[in-house]
Amino acid sequence: MRVLEKAPAKINLSLDVLHKRPDGFHEVEMVMTMVDLADRLEMKELPRDTIMISSQAGYIPLDEKNLAFQAARLVKDRYGVQKGVYIHLDKKIPVAAGLAGGSSDAAATLRGLNRLWGLGMSVEEMKALGSELGSDVPFCVTGGTAIARGRGEQLTPIASPPACWVVLAKLPLNVSTADVYGKLRAAEIKRHPDTAGLLSAIEAQDFGGICSSLGNVLEEVTLSLYPEVKRLRDCMERLGADGVLMSGSGPTVFGLVEKESKAERIYNGLRGFCKDVFAVRLLT
Repeated sequence: MRVLEKAPAKINLSLDVLHKRPDGFHEVEMVMTMVDLADRLEMKELPRDTIMISSQAGYIPLDEKNLAFQAARLVKDRYGVQKGVYIHLDKKIPVAAGLAGGSSDAAATLRGLNRLWGLGMSVEEMKALGSELGSDVPFCVTGGTAIARGRGEQLTPIASPPACWVVLAKLPLNVSTADVYGKLRAAEIKRHPDTAGLLSAIEAQDFGGICSSLGNVLEEVTLSLYPEVKRLRDCMERLGADGVLMSGSGPTVFGLVEKESKAERIYNGLRGFCKDVFAVRLLT
């Protein structure tokens, strides 16, 4: 039996940090949605009790450092599965890009193994397992659009924004999320995103209102550490994207664009700026 799963990339339309928690994590409030840039996973059962991962990408770990590997091992341990699995990962989402590629791969692995081994896990059970792997994994289990609170694992599904184009551009940088959060001073944040305004605009399907309400408190930290990310952001704005924001802790910058012709123009303009540029649709 062969199981196929799609693992779409995630973007943050809003990312706010409210305060630092006693457990050392940050209390966040985020609006997250998915775009049609995706990894694809193929899973097959193996006759021996082992986990094997392969990929056409030569730059990702294929052992226990890989989140898909960790997800498979967690499922086997938790449900006492004494079978092996071979996972082929067709990697399209850039690594360390602020697009939750690894988390989406882990979520796809949970969904796929649930089907492959007939485990009967509910969505909530998969999300609970996912929370042990990373804060973004529970959201990636279900996808769609949601408000995320707590460490990112407390999810409230909401309506999707109106269909539009998303141009994503990633510079050849590896930004450490831990470093960015480590340098963030939550108590000193002067300007928080207008999350309420963003939610109202999404509910009203007001594309212009969505674009004007985008916000990410991590931008200030990442842009100060990596001035080239600011130059990329400025370039996307000059090229005419309707709304521009850094996703997650970066370094990917995305632009929301209503018209396909403009999306193509921005895509072509950015190709001279960096190699990893994508023009995709918002998943609604």
